[in-house]
Amino acid sequence: MHEISFRREFLSGLRAIAPLLFAAVPIGFVFGTVAVGQGLSPLEVGLMSALVFAGGSQFVAMDLWTHPASWAALGFAALLVNLRHILMGASLERSLGRFHAWQKLPSLLVMADEIWAVAEARARTMVLTPAFYLGLALPFYCGWVVSSLAGALLGEVIGDTAVFGLDFAFPAVFIGLLMGFWKGRETGLVLIASAAASLTVYHLVPGAWYIAAGALAGLGAAFVPLADKEQTA
Repeated sequence: MHEISFRREFLSGLRAIAPLLFAAVPIGFVFGTVAVGQGLSPLEVGLMSALVFAGGSQFVAMDLWTHPASWAALGFAALLVNLRHILMGASLERSLGRFHAWQKLPSLLVMADEIWAVAEARARTMVLTPAFYLGLALPFYCGWVVSSLAGALLGEVIGDTAVFGLDFAFPAVFIGLLMGFWKGRETGLVLIASAAASLTVYHLVPGAWYIAAGALAGLGAAFVPLADKEQTA
């Protein structure tokens, strides 16, 4: 019975992540082509995707890539990009009640945006189980590594991926994720504040500070309605 339940939950997680997995494959492919264009070998591209497993950080790293690479700048940029994982991890941790202690840390280490979004959606209506989460994370992780390696190997043959519209895959995925958490006017204000701050800082300040600016502006916009509700309560 336990084996049947594990299989059912795993397959349920696989079905839930499948649409986002198919959407993420082009992003991984584009990353592979970009990374090879910056001088990385296919082996280095595969290792980076396997060890870092953070699409946003990896793309930012390629934007800042120099020869020789400035590891301090790359590390700081990755930190800015992934600061959001602190809040995402705190949110997800509340739903890991069925997880053993040894299962929680690996679950958080492979917490990509897509995995977090689907896990949060599941936790709103049903208990989040380790088998379901494994069904989300394992294929998504493998898909990211394999697609980025494929991009590194085949990117030069295909040429400019923008011709096929693959460069829009990244924003398209995140637009879809955002719409899944849409709550009306409050969500719109958060998005507007975050976008305005990001664009302003991007044009005025060099580096990856626009990411932190967008995150802080979004948090500020999210807390304003909460403060108003507390004052009127």
